[in-house]
Amino acid sequence: MEIERRNNVTVTGNPHGRTVVLAHGFGCDQNMWRLTVPALVEDYRVVLFDYVGSGRSDLSAFSETRYASLSGYAQDVVDVCEALDLRGAVFVGHSVSAMIGVLAAQTAPERIGALVMVAPSPRYIDDEGYRGGFTAEDIDELLDSLESNYLGWSAAMAPVIMGNAERPELGEELTNSFCATDPAMARVFARTTFLSDSREELKAVSVPTLVLDCTQDAIAPREVGAFVHQAIPGSTLLTLDATGHCPHMSAPEATNGAITGFLAGLR
Repeated sequence: MEIERRNNVTVTGNPHGRTVVLAHGFGCDQNMWRLTVPALVEDYRVVLFDYVGSGRSDLSAFSETRYASLSGYAQDVVDVCEALDLRGAVFVGHSVSAMIGVLAAQTAPERIGALVMVAPSPRYIDDEGYRGGFTAEDIDELLDSLESNYLGWSAAMAPVIMGNAERPELGEELTNSFCATDPAMARVFARTTFLSDSREELKAVSVPTLVLDCTQDAIAPREVGAFVHQAIPGSTLLTLDATGHCPHMSAPEATNGAITGFLAGLR
């Protein structure tokens, strides 16, 4: 029960179905999947959780040392899988959680049997022969702004991340989620996220993998989705009819259809 309380674990859906784990991205919590859960609960057992430092997790369990790398967040995933004794679960990760899922699957391969990567990015900073979408200077400025005024940064960045400017309520929801996150813990998660480089780990992925990207995403350009797909042997790339970085919120029908179609094809 300790891990389930620490990570605010929720289990719902069909107890006899295959388990699907839904993992949120930076500045978010499990509530961001509320439009996805109804599409899954009839056929699948659904597990939701909050990373330590996010949502309704146990903030006293936060360690700046542990969560200074994505492997710390991956250990949260492994801990949850072990607490529930999951085997062969499908891990659905949004944004940085897609890479956290890759690391968790390498750490505990018996626990995770397939991956769905929603708007993933293995590296946000451009590199020679690789477009991540940001220069190193961009990320330095972003992190400096976040450090000096987290609430102001949240109000400015959340609508950019969400996109869909004609539907401002979406950006407002993400802003509220960012602002509800403990600033000190959010700064650690942001630095860990935006300075990460998980490109090499992609080559070792050996489970069925669906990569979902969007037509316009300010955080993860189309080139990133193509890179992830090419790096993971046998993966499937599907570009959603969606804009912004959070298609599970802005285009739930398209996102849910892609996820359930992939799940139906798994053994």
